[in-house]
Amino acid sequence: MLNKVVYTLARSFQELGMPALRFNYRGVGASAGSYDNGVGETEDALAVIGYGQERWPGAAVSLAGFSFGAAVAIRAAARVTPVRLISVAPAVARPESVPASRPACPWLIVQGDADEIVDHLQVQAFAARFSPPPRLRILPGVDHFFHGRLHELHDAVMAFCREETR
Repeated sequence: MLNKVVYTLARSFQELGMPALRFNYRGVGASAGSYDNGVGETEDALAVIGYGQERWPGAAVSLAGFSFGAAVAIRAAARVTPVRLISVAPAVARPESVPASRPACPWLIVQGDADEIVDHLQVQAFAARFSPPPRLRILPGVDHFFHGRLHELHDAVMAFCREETR
């Protein structure tokens, strides 16, 4: 939740007037529990979404996540039907980590081609499985943590959200 990529996603949503919640998954930071291969973490995300819906009744649900959190957001999107989904460097290498069906909402994937953790070619192959495919934005020279390039992530998110609200 304190990661600069996650912060950039939340800040982008806030700049667009959308509520934003950042949280730690079970076992991260001071949170209770332990890693659950994406299953329990999806339940964590759904609980946070439920809290957000109580806190901001009537607000549209938008989901965004980074790396493992992007895979969890994709899984959660299959259960809550958000108005948009943004996946940044989604951890797609393990097939069990993401669902086989495409979320019904507009979907953006942002991926760096110099990512040393998530292979951009695997992300491209993952995106190509879906019909229609998500919008895929490959950023040249960008590594996993967007060092020195967070403004490009911010710009991609802002453009996608503005386009989807027209």
